[in-house]
Amino acid sequence: MDKTLPSLVDAVSGIADGMTVMIGGFGGSGAPIELIHALIDRFLATGSPKNLTVVNNNAGNGHVGLAALIEQGMVRKLICSFPRSADPRVFTERYLKGEIELELVPQGTLAERIRAGGAGIPAFYTPTSYGTDLAKGKPVEEFDGRPYVRELWLKADVALIKAHLGDRLGNLTFNKAARNFNPLMATAAATTIAQVTRIVAPGELDPEHVVTPGLFVQGLVEVSAPAQEEELNRANAVYPEPAA
Repeated sequence: MDKTLPSLVDAVSGIADGMTVMIGGFGGSGAPIELIHALIDRFLATGSPKNLTVVNNNAGNGHVGLAALIEQGMVRKLICSFPRSADPRVFTERYLKGEIELELVPQGTLAERIRAGGAGIPAFYTPTSYGTDLAKGKPVEEFDGRPYVRELWLKADVALIKAHLGDRLGNLTFNKAARNFNPLMATAAATTIAQVTRIVAPGELDPEHVVTPGLFVQGLVEVSAPAQEEELNRANAVYPEPAA
């Protein structure tokens, strides 16, 4: 089955109000900037989607990518492990005004909750966060004399991820550190949309190099020259660009 999509507009067309959306990336590494901006364009044109719950490692930087999504008021709740990144002013201002909800999750726990969602494991135990505010209200059990906190899986309606190469069947490879959360999120979402630098024919990818099998990918779109969040921020970029 050919899973290629003709445009970024088509790629984000199925995201509706109130959905949970996982967005890949570790800071700017592996962040699907073009997919995020296409989602903003759709919101500006139609007023939808809004009231999203977004799962990401951080809270965005500057005024592009995830930060721009938050700045447009599209995000109701953010689930992340690192809300204080290089330039988190957009999230910080909205959070202090009570305009966005935050669920703070330790980084390893966040990764494992996503992995559990993809593996069909509804809950697991970890010693991380025991005795802190993050464990309040969560069940605790003792194993081998040590207390463990019960954490629940994380699943999503849609995952937006960034890969390096993808074939038309949806098999994906990743470029170095861009691998981060992207493969985990692909397994934990009902629908996974990937932006890739180049789409190749089936059989061109060495099976030993495929990280995410096409089974977990419902659509992919080619972005031959993807933007890098850090470069955009060094240029003081804002998305969408202010009217002249």
